[in-house]
Amino acid sequence: MEKKTTRRTGRDRHATPEAPAKQYNGRPYLDRRRKKDEDARPGRSYRAKGDDAVAPKGRSYRGKSDEAPKGRSYRAKSDEKAAPKGRGFRTKSEGTAPAAREFRKRPYGAKPAAGTRTAKAVKPETHADLEPVTGEEWVRLNRFIANSGICSRREADEYIQTGLITVNGEHVTTLGAKVRTTDDIRFNGQRLKGEKKVYLIMNKPKGYVTTMSDPHAEKTVMQLISVKECPQRVYPVGRLDKNTTGLLMFTNDGDMTERLTHPSNGARKIYHVTLDKKVTKAHFDAILRGIELEDGEIHADTLSYVDGDKQQLGIEIHSGRNRIVRRIFEHFGYEVTKLDRVYFAGLTKKALARGTWRFLTDVEVAKLKMGAF
Repeated sequence: MEKKTTRRTGRDRHATPEAPAKQYNGRPYLDRRRKKDEDARPGRSYRAKGDDAVAPKGRSYRGKSDEAPKGRSYRAKSDEKAAPKGRGFRTKSEGTAPAAREFRKRPYGAKPAAGTRTAKAVKPETHADLEPVTGEEWVRLNRFIANSGICSRREADEYIQTGLITVNGEHVTTLGAKVRTTDDIRFNGQRLKGEKKVYLIMNKPKGYVTTMSDPHAEKTVMQLISVKECPQRVYPVGRLDKNTTGLLMFTNDGDMTERLTHPSNGARKIYHVTLDKKVTKAHFDAILRGIELEDGEIHADTLSYVDGDKQQLGIEIHSGRNRIVRRIFEHFGYEVTKLDRVYFAGLTKKALARGTWRFLTDVEVAKLKMGAF
């Protein structure tokens, strides 16, 4: 019978007559693991069952020895050794958990025991914060005044400092003071009421004056707003002269009014201008570069013809000066026959008939508060 030869692989390739290869059931022993502790290589994971051996450094210890290597989490069942410092203590040992970690012996998702965390001390802004609040809302005095619709918060601070504000009959001059919503708060003897913030726009018609009350004016924009539908006292944001038509906003939010009317905030305004004659190219370019008026230099942000008609132009400007658009064209000898504001701070008068108004939607109000104008 022919003798079967096998390929010499693994360790038996280096076997010699003096040191034959190890045999296991008649086959070369190729398993690299060691059964003896002294055969373990440094830097290898130790998985033997010896009870008196120590795992090599730098590897996780998964045996049953009583001593875990340093720098590793201790998960054995020994009750004699404490967990290494800086690691979570998860064994069933009755010893003390390391000071660096909290003892996690509670159900998953449960709240930590009382006293395990120190509450952060918050310093009150004013002495009014220390007073008890029972069923009543406390607000800053300047905010309450601004909510009443008479001014902005910055102006309210000035009124407080000058002694024009009284709370329950006493003058308050301290900035940051807090009041109850039920307190008797007066400005120059007139009681103020914190009202709900409302925002609305109107397509202003020609012949109406943008003012709250004018004894010499026959018609004002306030006469177009129904008190039944809008019981809050609102104020126009900015001005449009008597002969100017278009988009006009109203609100009782003093802070919003200041943001939209201050030139530094750059609220965009676009007007449709109709002139008595065509605009020349030289005057067109001069308006874009800037011209000098009696109250200072002014220039248009953008300027364009409407449908190619040189008597009709669209002009974008952020200045809030009085009659500024009319004065720009009058500077070159043009007469403005029609002026209509079609865009203001991201709002348009689309689908809004002349002389009518509507409340702003929640989306429109949110954009205004975010400054997306």
